[in-house]
Amino acid sequence: MLRVENLTVAYGSRVALREVSFDLPDGRLMAIIGPNGAGKSTLIRALSGVLAPRSGRILVDGQDLASIPSMERARRIAVVPQARQLPPAFTAWEVVLMGRTPHLNWFGQTSARDEELARQAMERTNTLHLAERRVGELSGGEQQRLLLARALTQSAPLLLLDEPTTHLDLQHQLALLGQVRGLVHENGTARRTALTVLHDLNLVARYADLVALLVDGRLAACGTPAEVLTPERLSEAYQVPLRVLTPAPGGTPIIVPSSFGQD
Repeated sequence: MLRVENLTVAYGSRVALREVSFDLPDGRLMAIIGPNGAGKSTLIRALSGVLAPRSGRILVDGQDLASIPSMERARRIAVVPQARQLPPAFTAWEVVLMGRTPHLNWFGQTSARDEELARQAMERTNTLHLAERRVGELSGGEQQRLLLARALTQSAPLLLLDEPTTHLDLQHQLALLGQVRGLVHENGTARRTALTVLHDLNLVARYADLVALLVDGRLAACGTPAEVLTPERLSEAYQVPLRVLTPAPGGTPIIVPSSFGQD
């Protein structure tokens, strides 16, 4: 689904990503982790086509992202940004229905199918009850769930999420990531591939199939959670002594400070 080859991205003279390479197979959820300033959001912006790389390539289904027209790119890639700058006068329904824009005809008319897809996306994200509310009346967490509903309405096979759990309480963090993982792993032609930036390493351990660790704009490690979420690797990357606990064989690891449970 996604291949990144020697990707280097810069803001003027400042290099934000340097020679990053990885593969994200179809039907997998990859988490991007790393300390602040590591280049995580820059990577999302480059993968979405917003930032042009200084060098390297991004391949989507074997095609160079730079050669894909913007409307076709929007049919293939949906982005869930951090909740901000949504038009406050629009209703939640109007915002979610915007996800169908890449699929509309020349007259911009929505069909019954477009509306049904929007309704299903809002049901899936528990936002249908907000449909008639103005965005300016909604909390940051409600807006974040709307952004996911809009991306699902877009029906793109590749889903990019930039810190999607921002503004969400624990209940909705678990629900959102559970929904994304369910989309990625469900059987059938509607299955997605997803890449998400996350700060909570315990959520990464619980939901991700693959993990990519960025440090100072470079890819420090990429693999399964068991391969990447090691105390040595994480402690070095975050400059904080960390422990990785496994409650039971085959259980989900728990990442804690090295002093946790000690006097």
